[in-house]
Amino acid sequence: MTLSWCLSLLEKMILERLVRTMAKIAFVFPGQGAQVVGMGKDVYDHSAKAKEVFDRASEAVDLDLKALCFEENEALNQTEYTQIAMYTTECAILNVLQEKGIPYEAAAGLSLGEYAALTAAGALSFKDGCYVIRRRGIYMEQAVPEGQGSMAAVLGLSAKQTEEVLKTSLDTAKIGIANYNCPGQIVISGEKGEVERAAEVLKQAGAKRVVPLRVSGPFHSPLLYGAGEQLQKELEKISFNKIRIPYIANLTAEYVTDSKEIPELLRKQVYSPVRFEQTLRKLITDGFDTFIEIGPGRTLTGFVKKTAKEMQCEGITCINIEKEEDLSQLITE
Repeated sequence: MTLSWCLSLLEKMILERLVRTMAKIAFVFPGQGAQVVGMGKDVYDHSAKAKEVFDRASEAVDLDLKALCFEENEALNQTEYTQIAMYTTECAILNVLQEKGIPYEAAAGLSLGEYAALTAAGALSFKDGCYVIRRRGIYMEQAVPEGQGSMAAVLGLSAKQTEEVLKTSLDTAKIGIANYNCPGQIVISGEKGEVERAAEVLKQAGAKRVVPLRVSGPFHSPLLYGAGEQLQKELEKISFNKIRIPYIANLTAEYVTDSKEIPELLRKQVYSPVRFEQTLRKLITDGFDTFIEIGPGRTLTGFVKKTAKEMQCEGITCINIEKEEDLSQLITE
């Protein structure tokens, strides 16, 4: 029995299972922070489509993406390299799923993951994605001198309470909410001193913990306004295609139907909050019951489960696809 025959049988079983259960599937893509050495190697080794994605990315940005993703190195955790590495890995896995005919009816991503979602939606070509993400990473890396910005996860305090504390007790020109991840988990971002002061005020307000994050910059904070302006000039150089699959923007947590809106949404996304919990609530409310997380780690799976629990919504299936063998979950889940 040949490998290709086994895979074609697996693909048939997957499609039959999805049709039988009438699953409503959304593809979701993680952002920076999920990267890990070795990501994408399994699909690269097993799929010609995935191999082609890595080769095309390497040529497009003049970097060895295979070495960056597959081998031990310090660059993988540097923003200017992390972002193109994550996008390439996610698109490689996406291409495998598309080749196997896995159906999906919506796409969404967390921060950087929004770009892979745009590619999944048909609005952003892979070549243009590589071009703009390489520059996005550089601009975000250079936006704030090292050590001057930071981020922290706020646990056990509602979004409304966190917003009120920041508004009344801190300088909102120097700090803001970066991520609405899921119920009970907010991320704040800004000047290091202001984030440290916020941690104390938020704990006094009832937060269970405020955990500093190991990041290279104050992402999605007012301090990255300049990076957003730089990115806008790059976004103006590329063309966005018609949106074929519904996708939800980080900035608004709403479906985007007109591709002309995308450049402005992506410009503002750099220095504005990522409304991922609101995105998940919309998808669940709209009947999506199967979330396929495409890329390394299971961070988004955790966010989906916590959001669904808060909404008292049962019957939600979460599947993470990192390797070829993970496709079997689409049969058994």
